[in-house]
Amino acid sequence: MPQMYVWVAETRKGKKLKGELEAANEQIAQAQLKKRNLKVLKLKPKPKDLFEGIAFMQPKVTKKDIVIFTRQFSTMIDAGLPLTQGLNILAEQAENPTFRVLLKQLTKDVESGSTLAESMKKHPKVFDDLFVNLIAAGEVGGILDTILQRLGTFLEKAEELKSKIKGAMTYPIVVMAIAFIVIAVILIFVIPVFEDMFASFGQALPVPTQIVVFMSDFLKSKIHYIIMAIIAVVYAFKQYRNSKGGRKLTDNLSLKLPVFGDLLKKTAVARFTRTLGTMLSSGVPILDSLDIVAKTAGNVILEEIIYDVRSSIAEGQTISEPLSETDVFPGMVVSMISVGEATGALDIMLEKIADFYDKEVDAAVEALTSMLEPLLMLFLGGSIGGLVVAMYLPIFTMAGAVGG
Repeated sequence: MPQMYVWVAETRKGKKLKGELEAANEQIAQAQLKKRNLKVLKLKPKPKDLFEGIAFMQPKVTKKDIVIFTRQFSTMIDAGLPLTQGLNILAEQAENPTFRVLLKQLTKDVESGSTLAESMKKHPKVFDDLFVNLIAAGEVGGILDTILQRLGTFLEKAEELKSKIKGAMTYPIVVMAIAFIVIAVILIFVIPVFEDMFASFGQALPVPTQIVVFMSDFLKSKIHYIIMAIIAVVYAFKQYRNSKGGRKLTDNLSLKLPVFGDLLKKTAVARFTRTLGTMLSSGVPILDSLDIVAKTAGNVILEEIIYDVRSSIAEGQTISEPLSETDVFPGMVVSMISVGEATGALDIMLEKIADFYDKEVDAAVEALTSMLEPLLMLFLGGSIGGLVVAMYLPIFTMAGAVGG
């Protein structure tokens, strides 16, 4: 039965390499490494993973894993290595054990006669429709190395765009969450200390102080109900969001949000043009490309627009006509797409639009961050500072009375 071995070896130039390989025994493992002109420094059986048989305990394949694989595989194919040999080498060097197992399965499938695209299609959670279709186009056209390079660039830009949006959305949420936690701690643990002290004064408290004391008492006595209500609201929203009508409504509202809506629209344009441009330049038919782009749109409203475009093309019309009837795609984008269609250089024009809107997203994120920072600081200072002032008002009042 084959066994996994961990190895450390040295190239002819003295560079140290390490990895894993599967072999029937240690002698065969040694021979495999020597075939690759490597001097074996260390070779031993890989220790058993206690959680190997438990699927949910295994690490997930990340976008970073796929990008690295795509780049390295492209280089290997360009250098003339056979598919199976390249896949086998990448499987040995993969740090993610889940991805390593998947690559070994791809190798076995390709060795048994399946195409690379057919093998990847068996793993939809890792290789989506876009990835599989581009690989299939590369195999048919004999330009797999070029397709892999384009895929690597596309995935990197897509992840970069995603991280920018996530950063823009995460920043205010984190700050607000911290603010509410700090306020809750003050109300639950700090205010009661002042309340006991004020009780001994024997005087009526100022209105701001009374409000803060009431908030503290309410939060302490109802905290479990408040937490349950928050959980219930979040759960209900997720359930509603997962419904067809709920998803459409929330996606539509998200595009109409002040400031954030404009950012989401620019992101949608960048993603649409980048994805469609990559697929068309790789030789994927336009109807198939639009079908895949719609599925990966990430927004129901945009998905419907793309399907309208697809229907329009199927009826002999252009892409630009249905896009011009929406408020998601600006007039400049529609005009550039129209020019691209007229000149037969639609893929090139889409790439240019995507590059432009990547910069627009950068500018929008920077502007959003610059606008939110003072507003969030004002909120933090006003809320926490207001609590502190309200608590010290009785002390100031008494000090004034004593002084008078």
